[in-house]
Order: sequence, then structure tokens, then C-alpha cells
Amino acid sequence: MEKGYNTDIDHSNGSYHVQTEDWGMDNPYLVSRVYQNGRVLKSLKIPYAEILPPSQRQSGQAVRLAMKIQHQKILDLLVSGQLL
Repeated sequence: MEKGYNTDIDHSNGSYHVQTEDWGMDNPYLVSRVYQNGRVLKSLKIPYAEILPPSQRQSGQAVRLAMKIQHQKILDLLVSGQLL
């Protein structure tokens, strides 16, 4: 099972590391963080309940897809200048 995604981005404002991880069923959150030079610039903690219907919260496949989508949204917002 994928625990998370990591992406390094070189952008006009510098280099960033974006990490998105699943905290698991016992702590049902998807957490994305944007780092620059080891420092957290932005952290987003989204509960499963906000992004998955009750019937899909136990589905590893649904959680992985939601995590992938969240990670891509963070990357898109960062590149477009809307996140920071």
C-alpha cells in the first residue's frame, strides 16, 4: 500500500518539496505539506469525511485515489501561485 507521495518542484520562487501522506484508518486524515529548505511553508490536513463518502472510507483504493488527487491539487496550486 502506498503511504504517500513526494514531489520536488523547481519554480520561479525557488525549490519546493511537496509531501502527501495517509495517516491511516485509526487517524483518518490525508496530510499535505509544502517544504522549502527543510522548513514547512504550508500544511493541509483533510479528514476522510470531507473527501470520501462513508461507503468508501474503508476502501484502500478510494483512499489512495483521494490522496493522489489531493497531492496533484497541491502541486497545481503551488505552480499557479495560489497556494503560497
